[in-house]
Amino acid sequence: MTDQLHPMMPDHLPFYIAKPGETDVLMIAMGVFLILTVLAVGNVYLRLHSLPERMAHKGQKLQFEVVAVLGLISLFTHIHIFWIAGLLLALVDLPDFSTPLTRIAGSVEKIADTENPSTERDHERPAAAQAAPQQAEHGASSESTRTDAAGKEVHGHV
Repeated sequence: MTDQLHPMMPDHLPFYIAKPGETDVLMIAMGVFLILTVLAVGNVYLRLHSLPERMAHKGQKLQFEVVAVLGLISLFTHIHIFWIAGLLLALVDLPDFSTPLTRIAGSVEKIADTENPSTERDHERPAAAQAAPQQAEHGASSESTRTDAAGKEVHGHV
């Protein structure tokens, strides 16, 4: 049997037309290109989407957590205002209010010579009873000395 060509077929076919029974190389190349393009665009999208989280990672923990939650809400709801809010929150450097307030509270507790009056009275009676004989052994001084729950001496003015 000889291969008979169709009478309406042109003499020269372009390179991208596969002959019957051969592999279509162009289709395979375009399939690989499509898969790589989809993966690359997805990678760029996810990197762009996580930009606020990466920026807020350098800041405070609470700020990072809020930005991360806003990013997740934006990712799953497709409401882009959450992503913009997270980006703006990541760009703003929030002042640290907790450290000065904690130090002020600690200083006020030292001034007041008490950490927690209600629980201290209940739990430190045995410690106060043990501290009294020790004070008698060491002698009296102008300042009163007692031992708190942590075991350190607290000095106060009498």
